[in-house]
Amino acid sequence: MRSFFFIAFLLLATVHVAGQEEWLNDHYFKADSLKQLLNDQSLTEKQRMTICHEVSKIYGIIELDSSIVYADKAIVLAQKLKEDEVLMHLYGASGLANTYKGNFDEGLVCFNRSTDLAVKLNDKKAACQFLGLSAFVYAKQGKFHTTIDYYLQFLNISENEGWKDNIVVALANLGEINRRLGNTEMAIQYLKQAEEKCAEFMLSSYTWRMSQIYNEYAFIYLHSGHDDEALHYALKADSINNTEGTVNRCYTKGILASICLHRNDYLQALHYAKETYQQADVLGDINLYAYAGQILSDVYLKLNRYREAEEEAIKVWVADSTNIDESRVVVKNIALANIYMNHTEKAAYYLRKYSELNEQYSTKSFQTTVSDLSIKYEIEKKETRIASLEKERRLYVWLGIAGGLLTIAISLALWQKLRNERKEKQLIATRSILDGEMKERTRLAHDLHDRLSGNLSALKIELGKREEILQTVREQLDKCICDIRDAAHDLMPASLQYGMKVALKDFAAKFSHVNFHFFGNEKRVGDRLEYVVYCCANELVHNAVKHSDAKNINLQLIQDKKRVVLTVSDDGKGFNEKTDTKGMGLKSILNRVESCNGKMDIDTSPGKGTEVTIELKIKNESK
Repeated sequence: MRSFFFIAFLLLATVHVAGQEEWLNDHYFKADSLKQLLNDQSLTEKQRMTICHEVSKIYGIIELDSSIVYADKAIVLAQKLKEDEVLMHLYGASGLANTYKGNFDEGLVCFNRSTDLAVKLNDKKAACQFLGLSAFVYAKQGKFHTTIDYYLQFLNISENEGWKDNIVVALANLGEINRRLGNTEMAIQYLKQAEEKCAEFMLSSYTWRMSQIYNEYAFIYLHSGHDDEALHYALKADSINNTEGTVNRCYTKGILASICLHRNDYLQALHYAKETYQQADVLGDINLYAYAGQILSDVYLKLNRYREAEEEAIKVWVADSTNIDESRVVVKNIALANIYMNHTEKAAYYLRKYSELNEQYSTKSFQTTVSDLSIKYEIEKKETRIASLEKERRLYVWLGIAGGLLTIAISLALWQKLRNERKEKQLIATRSILDGEMKERTRLAHDLHDRLSGNLSALKIELGKREEILQTVREQLDKCICDIRDAAHDLMPASLQYGMKVALKDFAAKFSHVNFHFFGNEKRVGDRLEYVVYCCANELVHNAVKHSDAKNINLQLIQDKKRVVLTVSDDGKGFNEKTDTKGMGLKSILNRVESCNGKMDIDTSPGKGTEVTIELKIKNESK
């Protein structure tokens, strides 16, 4: 019963109810009636807490601001009364309302507090649910790599405990996040698993989950240009959404509007776009509101209704100007509308804004990647706290059972099987993150080299007109240009497009005491494998330069039809492998190697130099 309110709140927050106006009036009446009870001075603090709690639940469906206000009032009373279980659910309700309003930091704070209380109450299922809600917030913020880490933990815990609905939720959401990252094949794999599990488990939430899965298939086919397949899945989702699913219904109508736009059926697109807007307005989710407003603005542009296109785009921008992803698109629409209306000055202003937002988007993408890395530490802490609940439960089980050798043998076999499955899932996630890292590094490298370096070079030429006065500035600009080019090359070397041999040869040439040797038949083996080889070589050589005091470093690459072998050896001071590896990046290298099903061997001892050998199989990596 502990998680009853939590689950019920989530269901109520997402279910579409027939007779919407009558239903809303009924809920407002209930809320007003409960608020009148608070005027009774004879109420105890516990009674007041309970009433505020109920009012918050009602407003959580229809009015987010009021839901937060009454949740906060109930939280103060629950803290005073030490009602930890109620407090846990109140933080969850406040976190969800804040998230839908776009107050993501506040939402995370609330969910973290709920998680702490769930651990304290030994309520593992609630702790797992709040872990999933934290993943939901990170997804709203666009921190997709962190979101994947959270959902994988959520999935592992749910599989271990046999929580069927949670398993489907995790698989479906992992499909969505990978789709947003551009990892289409991985997204389809997760969605197929979610679809199979949904049918296998015969869940009560089957309709809602299948609607989400159909929407994701439709998004994938829409963005890959397969409108017929996208329409097929969107219509399947729409047939389900006629009875349930406000959030899913909003996305479905938006997809149908986009398909109609592609097919130049603008009037039908307008019909679906307005329905999308209505659904977003009912739910009050700021992200859905931006999604719907952007689609409506796109449709008005195609219909040559430029004034309305501008108005809808401005609404989205004003509602959440901090969302750079959405703002870029709607500001472009504002600029286009003004160009078509011959409003030259306004068009020029918004074109400049569009350029500024693109630059901010590049910066944000880099900062988000860094933020994802810093959050990993907090993820590991949460996983440990939740895992401790499992250890405590096992202790009680062992005390009550008193042994049984056959039972122990069976348990060990099952544990090994689960461990192998978890390892396989982690391997898939690592590859997904690695692909995303490659794409991000490539984009950042191009931006640094092509845009910023070019701008600085142009500025340098302008400054040359006042050479005597600005000589110092020119010298500093030269240094900036060199630094930017070096940074771009470090992120994703241009020579890697010609293969590992060329890239590693160029890399070794930067160092006077690094010698590069290649043996075998040079052949391209796939972007991911080549990227992993280059990153490992880079890290190992820099480790040797930084830590070994070596006079000579040998970088050797051997390639045949089945494998690639990378060896980095030096004549430096060596180290004790068991105690002196901290801070040398070997764990990062090993993770990359394991993501390609490879292996790494280290041969070193104090005073005898170091040799690291990495062997990667080419099979299945050339794709």
